[in-house]
Amino acid sequence: MRLGALYTYWVPLVGTVKVKSSSIQVGDLIIVEKDLLQIRSYVYAEEPNIDIHNFVGTFTREDSDPPVNESLSIENTLWASTVIASEFYNIGLSCEVSRNEGLEMPIAGTASLALQASCFPEESLRVNLDMGKIVYSWMIRRDSKIPGTVVRSSTIPEQLGRISYLLTDKTGTLTQNEMVFKLFPLGTVAYGLDSMDEVQSHIFSIYTQSQDPPALKGPTLATKVRKTMSSRVHEAVKAIALCHNVTPVYESNGVTDQAEAERHYEDSCRVYQASSPDEVALVQWTESVGLTLVGRDQSSMQLRTPGGQILNFTILQIFPFTYESKRMGIIVRDESTGEITFYMKGADVVMAGIVQYNDWLEEECGNMAREGLRVLVVAKKSLTEEQYQDFEARYVQAKLSVHDRSLKVATVIESLEMEMELLCLTGVEDQLQADVRPTLETLRNAGIKVTNRGEAHLELNAFRRKHDCALVISGDSLEVCLKYYEYEFMELACQCPAVVCCRCAPTQKAQIVRLLKERTGKLTCAVGDGGNDVSMIQEADCGVGVEGKEGKQASLAADFSITQFKHLGRLLMVHGRNSYKRSAALSQFVIHRSLCISTMQGRPLSYKTFLIWVLISIYQGSIIMYGALLLFESEFVHIVAISFTSLILTELLMVALTIQTWHWLMIVAELLSLSCYIASLVFLHEFIVCGPSPLLLCSFLADVYFIATLSFLWKVTVITLVSCLPLYVLKYLRRRFSPPSYSKLTS
Repeated sequence: MRLGALYTYWVPLVGTVKVKSSSIQVGDLIIVEKDLLQIRSYVYAEEPNIDIHNFVGTFTREDSDPPVNESLSIENTLWASTVIASEFYNIGLSCEVSRNEGLEMPIAGTASLALQASCFPEESLRVNLDMGKIVYSWMIRRDSKIPGTVVRSSTIPEQLGRISYLLTDKTGTLTQNEMVFKLFPLGTVAYGLDSMDEVQSHIFSIYTQSQDPPALKGPTLATKVRKTMSSRVHEAVKAIALCHNVTPVYESNGVTDQAEAERHYEDSCRVYQASSPDEVALVQWTESVGLTLVGRDQSSMQLRTPGGQILNFTILQIFPFTYESKRMGIIVRDESTGEITFYMKGADVVMAGIVQYNDWLEEECGNMAREGLRVLVVAKKSLTEEQYQDFEARYVQAKLSVHDRSLKVATVIESLEMEMELLCLTGVEDQLQADVRPTLETLRNAGIKVTNRGEAHLELNAFRRKHDCALVISGDSLEVCLKYYEYEFMELACQCPAVVCCRCAPTQKAQIVRLLKERTGKLTCAVGDGGNDVSMIQEADCGVGVEGKEGKQASLAADFSITQFKHLGRLLMVHGRNSYKRSAALSQFVIHRSLCISTMQGRPLSYKTFLIWVLISIYQGSIIMYGALLLFESEFVHIVAISFTSLILTELLMVALTIQTWHWLMIVAELLSLSCYIASLVFLHEFIVCGPSPLLLCSFLADVYFIATLSFLWKVTVITLVSCLPLYVLKYLRRRFSPPSYSKLTS
């Protein structure tokens, strides 16, 4: 594999170690750098594809006993040119995907053709429009009223003024991604903002009632007696504090202070980092009620109790959140008891089928949703050592598969996701941006909730009889409607003043945009701020990304990037509309200019004159080629010198034939051109005389003698005269029998 990849596959060989000059220390083992060259291993990697967010591969090391087999996924990749700032050093294998070879010539050719095309009159409209779009893009970037706006595609600014359908994500796009933990239901009781102190007191009592924390009492206590409210609250809070992908980072001014702060878990120096602001909000809440996440690496996690005790957990497995699964899980081992627990949290639509039966989950989720809260369901399952070892063996085997790996891994994980104990719900509120007003507040809303084809038919017919209603539909119901009644649903959706699709997968978002384009033929604009919006943004005619707390995936994938949703109005209504009107005016002006120029030129620039020049070129080219083959049959090895000499002389004579008025500078230019060609025969003989092929082994002196021979000179002269003399004769006859009008004035 060659340098120039989009991303690098990083395969850990011996783990994370500390660098010590020319040797590397792994625990008590000292490895000399030269020993790394003796490692016998190989990597299987799938062929490069356009899906850069997934990767399937395996790593095998043969010089260990037993041989090491590891699965490789997207977690083992780094973007090319990534710089890792750390005092630790990862020993690994760097393999980069090779770039396509030979792209330089096609790119150069395309650029050359574009430059040539810009010189033709019929292309002037395209050139002027492209130049205008560059100016429009510059004006957008320079607008002080929408600071930070980036134009990533300068070819479509005028399309912003022709948008018919606007599709936008809600979370982070219409909101600030400022999460506030507001509700904590446990079934029989729900704690709100005004009662969080009760949660804190329950956690405090658990760790102060006895000298031993609850983890030291063992798992048998809960099975013998009914759980108290304090124990229920404690189990739920601990699950939230452990089931996430948050990492605490300790920041300080100096390196020494930073290391000291990390050793003592100083609260003032700690910040939480995660891919989702929801995760950070949950961990911050557990800290506020008494369980603080103070440390985490790839294999362990540390929590601090209200009394200052550090609880250590080993991370055995972690199952990241995906937009398809809508849940994430983690398996941890409590180092003090050895108890293994599987924690999981996710959306209620998927967790309802995973947790044990209960009579309050659906109702409570509905109540929280009506309050505008983002709901997560938290559950757990205790595992014995034998159960975990069996799962791990099947899980590792599935991850080593190179065919249908995702399906096999999901099947193994699903075998663990059965009859889990429901612990609690979490309700987090996302603050609306101050400039965003709820679109549906002044409209009557009508929801469609269906599970099969029959229900979809009835609901669509019922909705058809309603007027001025905003349509609200869930992702599951949308899938049913599009599967059986795609045309009818899209017709009704286009008639509604607004449509809200709840809990949609990224593929569904892109599908809606595609159907709108196909069914209506009108331009669409998609707005989003997260990675799950990329497919929708790329499918739309104009994609707009909002830079937020969920990263820059949407921003980098979009045609336009803005910093706040309110900037979209000025981008569309001002710049988009003005760009469209200016392009229309520019197009009409260019057409007007071209018509004027064409009218002024008349006969000298017409299809007739163009055809005449084409016929002359065909005639002269044929004479030079076949004349050389006929007269120089025995000296064919010198075909390059023969044909190019005839061509140069022909072109010089054609210039003389075309000139209307002779000037001394023109005479000098003709003689200078002929002199340059003669000099090139001497100094560039390897390319002009012998030809570019190395098989033509000819002597330089022999070539010079051949060109200077009388035979070469008279034969080249004959070819040149045959190609040019008839044209001079025709020009003389035309001037003689059909003189131009101006000749009558000069006679």
